[in-house]
Amino acid sequence: MSDILQALQVVLAERKAADPDTSYVASLHAKGLNKILEKVGEETTETILAAKDAELSGSTKEVIAETADLWFHCLVMLSQLDIEHTAVLAELERRFDLSGLVEKANRAK
Repeated sequence: MSDILQALQVVLAERKAADPDTSYVASLHAKGLNKILEKVGEETTETILAAKDAELSGSTKEVIAETADLWFHCLVMLSQLDIEHTAVLAELERRFDLSGLVEKANRAK
């Protein structure tokens, strides 16, 4: 799984420096963080709606597609901020055997 994330990170780094007229990712970077965050918000909403539809219909195709869009745009956000996906994976690994309630309480301190 992390192979695809690594490959995406490489492509996103390349596209960050690409011509905004020929690359969607470059166009997002050229517009700045606020535009990227707008896309993350838009994809979040679409993912939520797709999940609600999936619960009713039993079809998961759209929720999978929208989640992929959301994850992709989160990776673009990380790229804009010069954060590697491995930092997020390390944080998930750190939390792996930790109760969600304990982890949340620790953040409040």
